Amino acid sequence: MKMVKETKFFRKQAEKAERIALATSDEEASQSLSNLAQAYRSQADALKKSKTLKKSKKMSEKKGKKAKLK
Repeated sequence: MKMVKETKFFRKQAEKAERIALATSDEEASQSLSNLAQAYRSQADALKKSKTLKKSKKMSEKKGKKAKLK
C-alpha cells in the first residue's frame, strides 16, 4: 500500500471510530473509540511526516549531486 493510501486509510478509520464513539451511549466504549480515533490520526500524521522527510532528503541529495557536477 502506498503511503498516501495508508494515510487516507488511517484518517477514514479515525472518522469512523469518532462517529461510532459519538453514537454510542456506553461511556467506556465511547472513550475507547475516541482513543482509537486519536491513535489512527497520530499514525496518519506520522506517515505524512515520514513522507515529507523522505521527499526533503531526496531533494537535498539531488541538489548535492548537481553541485558536485558543476
